[in-house]
Amino acid sequence: MADEQGRGGSWPELEVDPPFISDRPEGPPSGLLRSLPRGIVALTPTGPAVGRVLIVDDDALTRRALDRSLSKLGHRVTQIASGEEALALLEREPYDLVLLDVVMPGLNGYEVLERIKQHPRLHEIPVVMISGLDDMDSVARCVELGAEDYLIKPAHSTLLRARVDASLARKLARDRENRYRDRIEDEGRRADRLLSAIFPLQVIEELKETRTVKPRVHDDVAVLFCDVAGFTAYCGTHAPEQVVAGLQRMVESLEAISARHGLEKIKTIGDAFLATAGLLGDSGRPVARCVDAAREIVRAVPAQPSGWQVRVGIHVGSVMAGVVGHQQYGFDVWGDTVNTASRVQALGEPGVVTLSAEARQRVTDHCETASLGYHAIKGKGELELFRVC
Repeated sequence: MADEQGRGGSWPELEVDPPFISDRPEGPPSGLLRSLPRGIVALTPTGPAVGRVLIVDDDALTRRALDRSLSKLGHRVTQIASGEEALALLEREPYDLVLLDVVMPGLNGYEVLERIKQHPRLHEIPVVMISGLDDMDSVARCVELGAEDYLIKPAHSTLLRARVDASLARKLARDRENRYRDRIEDEGRRADRLLSAIFPLQVIEELKETRTVKPRVHDDVAVLFCDVAGFTAYCGTHAPEQVVAGLQRMVESLEAISARHGLEKIKTIGDAFLATAGLLGDSGRPVARCVDAAREIVRAVPAQPSGWQVRVGIHVGSVMAGVVGHQQYGFDVWGDTVNTASRVQALGEPGVVTLSAEARQRVTDHCETASLGYHAIKGKGELELFRVC
């Protein structure tokens, strides 16, 4: 069973002078402590730390003597008599330091130490070994297994305090370092989530590696433009809250539809939505993917509370892509293909998916189309457009 007392408590005074805590300033005769690597035995310059200490020793007198000395220093002390009980207790309760006897029945100190240091959660708890063994092999074995320090019985009270204070100080420093690391990692995850809401994954990876995004020309990219018919008139007769709520619902729906069909959302411009297929990786038949997404879009948007009708235009060709600016910047696409897709959309009818002749050639085996005749497109001349049936 574990016996614990808090700050200010005390154990009954022993009738005998316990030999386990000595007032003589002596270490092991062979100078084992002086020969330990630097950092294993050290004093903390910031003053003593107070923590929860677990004493594991099969000898009751040793446990009580150590308990009494450490409790007087303000530590919360728990006594345990065996390695098996100690491991079970460490699984249930948090401790800042373990004082572990080397020679015990059942699991000895080496075995308990090894299990602690191999445990994914307990391995950072400092363990100070206490033993009457004063040979270098025992010290070396404990250090190799991960012991924080090694004390020889009888331990001088000043040495005991120094070793405990130093071990706790190092643990507190590690705990602070872990908290800082966790905070940095959390901030990194938050930054990644923010970046993923702004940029495609490939762009994020390039930004992380090079701190810039090199402008590139991408061939065979299908561009989808979607726009709300009569949006200006709607804004004039509805409250801003209704307009923004309607836009939020529509854009969320278009984002989900685009993702299902393998499209990359590029941006929204007012009530217009721009997406591409085949820009960042091989999407496989980019125009067909855009057509499938557009068909779902013209069905989904009118079913929303706003009741809007949308026009969708699709064109295919080469685009330039990259990131420009230093403030509120985003990933964007430019070029004749983008401009043409926008104008194809503007010449279409509400609730209709309109294709350029180039886009239509890519999907003759995928969907039925009907000619809308020739239309004058700025900078392009007369172009034949098609509607998806």
